[in-house]
Amino acid sequence: MAGTPWKLNGMVLIACNCDWGCPCNFNALPTTGKCEGGWTWHVDQGSYGDVKLDGLNFSVYVKWPGAIHHGNGEGLVLVDERADERQREAIATLVKGGVGGPWGILGWTWPKVHGPKAVPYDFVIDGVHTRLKAGHCLVIESTTIKNPVNGHEAHPSIALPEGLIVKGAELGNSQTHRLDDEISYDHAGKYTAVGPFEYAGP
Repeated sequence: MAGTPWKLNGMVLIACNCDWGCPCNFNALPTTGKCEGGWTWHVDQGSYGDVKLDGLNFSVYVKWPGAIHHGNGEGLVLVDERADERQREAIATLVKGGVGGPWGILGWTWPKVHGPKAVPYDFVIDGVHTRLKAGHCLVIESTTIKNPVNGHEAHPSIALPEGLIVKGAELGNSQTHRLDDEISYDHAGKYTAVGPFEYAGP
């Protein structure tokens, strides 16, 4: 399995408890000293070996007691309920981190994992206005950042040539970011980002 060729491309939604922009993007410590957040990927085109993953969604959300690179996180993995058994196994293999991609770099930071759990996804990708509902446990509604002085909308974006998850993204504000499962939190008014991804391995 470790040598199985795979590739994915699509869009990813990122949300966490950091202030807008997220200092973790610049190799700085998280805003509050801990990180609570994660990612949902929508696969436009993808495969793991001969297993097609086109059109599926999956998520990893984690509570880290400190910065991500300090580890000791507790994670929740969600997988699109439309995935069949082979597709679920392929996604589970990817997020475990043994076959590369961003999970190969980050996977060790969440040693305790719940799931993968199959849930229905309602995922509307619309730049910073992207909306996500995954089962009964996860809701994210992203919106534009508002200037705190004059109330005008701001439309920042970011380029991250060394980025693990995305190389570029539109940045927004979480109107809603609520997770309620084995791990729980509520981080409205914080960082969101939406951008394209393209990964391949091994």
